[in-house]
Amino acid sequence: MFSPENVPLDVLQPILDHLSDRRDLNASALVSRNFNRAATPLLYRTLDSRILKNNVLVHPSATLLKRPQLAHYVRHVTETGAVQRLRQYNPALTHDVTAALRLCTNLESATWIDDTETPEANFLPVLQVLRTLPLRALTIRTQYDVGEAAWEILNGITGLRYLSVWSLEWGPPRVLQGWAETLGSTLTHLELGRCAGVPATLLISVFMSLPHLLDLRLKGAPSPAIPAILACLPALVALDTEYLGSGNYRPPLTPLPRLSRLTIRTSSVDVQGPQRLWSWTRALVPHQATLRSFCLNAFSVQGQTAISRPFLVDIVRAHGETMREWAVGTTQMTLESIAYLCKECPELETLVCSVASPSVAMIAEATAHAQNLRTLKLHVQWIPDADIPSQYDDVPAPFDIGTSVYTDLSHLSTIEGNNAMYFTAEHARTLMLRNGSRLRAIALGGDRYIVSARLTMVLR
Repeated sequence: MFSPENVPLDVLQPILDHLSDRRDLNASALVSRNFNRAATPLLYRTLDSRILKNNVLVHPSATLLKRPQLAHYVRHVTETGAVQRLRQYNPALTHDVTAALRLCTNLESATWIDDTETPEANFLPVLQVLRTLPLRALTIRTQYDVGEAAWEILNGITGLRYLSVWSLEWGPPRVLQGWAETLGSTLTHLELGRCAGVPATLLISVFMSLPHLLDLRLKGAPSPAIPAILACLPALVALDTEYLGSGNYRPPLTPLPRLSRLTIRTSSVDVQGPQRLWSWTRALVPHQATLRSFCLNAFSVQGQTAISRPFLVDIVRAHGETMREWAVGTTQMTLESIAYLCKECPELETLVCSVASPSVAMIAEATAHAQNLRTLKLHVQWIPDADIPSQYDDVPAPFDIGTSVYTDLSHLSTIEGNNAMYFTAEHARTLMLRNGSRLRAIALGGDRYIVSARLTMVLR
């Protein structure tokens, strides 16, 4: 007969680790002693603090101080400046919070979030404890700068592998000057959320001290300096940055890293997109068959930005064999360009873009070659057949996509009838179940359809 006590702990804990809701873990801890031993470390692995209505504080410090043995399970904590504002009601609050944090001797990552006007006074007591713990990851997100005293302590912290610094306003930009040398031997993931106004020469000197970076996110860095920054990072595989406009900067002589993930964020008053965006983006990935994910978030005041055909052809020719994600948000693509992308990128799994189409059948035809496609998210403008835009009329050589409509797509015309200006669950089911399809998530407009574990359609 089955008994919860008979399940080995090393088998039970990985199973319970799949429970994402703490309420489920709490329930598991009450099943039996064996389940309790497996669930308790998972319950206390990640702790955060928050304030409910009427200034009711929810914080794990009270529990940890009463049962200090639980602190050994804690790996990740989130502390907030909002909690520290309650010192006026509880003078012992800061002491209790720091005392509990000091017990977490196995702590690996910490997040500090503060939208108050006194971040330095709030952060310093917590930081004094964090500096003594074996941190590998640190996230600082504040409205105002945490102050010179805090940065003097931060500059002495070593061993970090992940660092994220986002200070929205009020205070000098912090780009790790004086700290990068200390972190250079270990840091692999970095986010700097405020680089506006920092000279390119200073940024380059900082990144020269971080040769082991694998993942970089930069906000506000001058676009002409990005290639030179990349040249300092030979191991980099993922870049998330902004295109803020063209400018003059000497191209680097050192080869750029072989990026596999590239995310660009930009805005423009011109529907054609910012000047030189496409050539600048293409220059960041000069190698062949390395890019697996390309994401673009382009906002235009005058309307939707359209993907440049020469850019699309260049990227696909260079990286079509490896491309798995093409997510350009609301940026416009034609049905023809979608068909070209799907045909020339055999490993494509995710496609996100905007398109004008007269029917679901035309979308089905455009994506017919993408047999590895799993997620399709389109912002569709339903239009009459005669009004299909052709942004490439001035280009003499059209895409050679051939004809490839699957035989079972004839069912779509029956569903559509005389009005194809909508998308239904039956459309989604037909696209997902056509021959050779691996498509399991579709979002067109406001409708989202996914396949559950039992292969039933679920509307989200």
